[in-house]
Amino acid sequence: MTTPQSHYVLCCERELHVEVWNPAASETLVLWHGLTRTGRDFRTLATHLPPHYRLLIPDTLGRGHSQWAQDPMTEYTVPFYTKQAVALLEHFQVKRCGWVGTSMGGIMGMLLGATSLQKRLVGLVINDIGPELPTGAIQRIASYVSRPPTLNNFQELKQYFRQVYQPFGWLSDQEWQELAISSARRKDDGRWTVHYDVRLSEPFAQASQGRDLWEIYEQICCPVMILRGEFSDILTPSVAEQMTTRGPMGKLFTLPNCGHAPYLNTPEQIGLLKKFLQEIFHQAS
Repeated sequence: MTTPQSHYVLCCERELHVEVWNPAASETLVLWHGLTRTGRDFRTLATHLPPHYRLLIPDTLGRGHSQWAQDPMTEYTVPFYTKQAVALLEHFQVKRCGWVGTSMGGIMGMLLGATSLQKRLVGLVINDIGPELPTGAIQRIASYVSRPPTLNNFQELKQYFRQVYQPFGWLSDQEWQELAISSARRKDDGRWTVHYDVRLSEPFAQASQGRDLWEIYEQICCPVMILRGEFSDILTPSVAEQMTTRGPMGKLFTLPNCGHAPYLNTPEQIGLLKKFLQEIFHQAS
């Protein structure tokens, strides 16, 4: 197994932490995580992808080991994240790439695939997100994002994450352990809390109300794979089906025994991704 390298890259005057796997590989694949998560979510997937993919796995601004925003209302927004993503690809001299985006990372992929990276994306995996977001589901997410817990010990911390992220589906005990470690930090009083800037919750709630990205989605030109968790309250069955008939007419796969959002860590999920990635890079050759 290749050991990933940590890079700290200045993007739009803010420093992003990026894990790079297989730096000499011929093809580039970007893996971008969800709202409050970090790039470590893709560790299992990264270890099972072929070594001919150079993997770029960032921590979004305000998460993980990346810098926090100076102006939260303008910087903790998808338009700013996508500007940073383009700057990141320029830094690594990426001429073409695939994109796997979970939740917020999927929204970024849609926006980039329709605009700045339209000619550079060879394929897009949208993991459990769509051009329409149900209000109730957004409120559910906003409620826990804006109220980070304070926990006394690591056992409480692990239990908290198992409860909040139960919709991710099956994770091994080791994966739950690593998720907890990579998702938490000590407070000044020594107790545990989550490892993201809570200030991101307000611009998220504002930007998500009434969001309609169908016009963006319909401008995507590359092949699209749509993954939907069977019990997802974010990507509804009706929106997912519409995504197969509009714009790029994505291929839809419903993943059993999970909700929002599939963790992309089981053999079945990884197998689907590997097959799609092989197809899109072969078509682009």
